[in-house]
Amino acid sequence: MGRKAQANKNFPCVKIFTDGACSGNPGPGGWGAILRWQNEEREIWGGELNTTNNRMELLAAIKALDKLNYPTQVYIYTDSKYVKEGITNWIKSWKKRNWKTASKKPVKN
Repeated sequence: MGRKAQANKNFPCVKIFTDGACSGNPGPGGWGAILRWQNEEREIWGGELNTTNNRMELLAAIKALDKLNYPTQVYIYTDSKYVKEGITNWIKSWKKRNWKTASKKPVKN
């Protein structure tokens, strides 16, 4: 699933492919991402001993975005509905509610 936000065509394009997984939920898990730009590619990955699948999916995207050192057009490809909905839909409401859910609880991840 990729989604294009308002892109500035003057910035270089970076494609980010992410995934996260967990054995048990919670349990040990890992995340990985591939960043592609021009003719370059970089792989990053990590893990945690006691985590959740959603957290690993999110960390893959967060850690990849942290690697960007300058303004870019970013395309994130994820198989996680949680990540996709979080960055395209839910974030607007969370910001309006000072990072609280509709039930007034803090956003978990």
